[in-house]
Amino acid sequence: MDCVFCNVVQKKVPAKFYYETEHVIVIEDILPKAPVHMLVIPKKHISAISSVTEADEALLGKMILAAKQITETKGIAESGYKLMFNVGKDGGQIVPHLHLHVLGGKQLGEISS
Repeated sequence: MDCVFCNVVQKKVPAKFYYETEHVIVIEDILPKAPVHMLVIPKKHISAISSVTEADEALLGKMILAAKQITETKGIAESGYKLMFNVGKDGGQIVPHLHLHVLGGKQLGEISS
């Protein structure tokens, strides 16, 4: 399997990590849809939310906590932000590795990313 996010996690592809724990990393989206557009990516390869199992429950919580942390770091925690999972082709998922979009820095309406 040649997964771009797995390669980023394994540092085979250069990326600036804005936040990292044992379980997740946070990087900027290369095609931002808002002034702040970060991606929370689990180090474990899971193709999409549709592939999550009960064994991944704690990991999902860690992803949300990482998102909360990055909103504080990026200064959007008080003004508000959007958290979004895209699932499958029709849901707008481009990379088949679970990731959580964190968007903010302006008034957000409907966003397709």
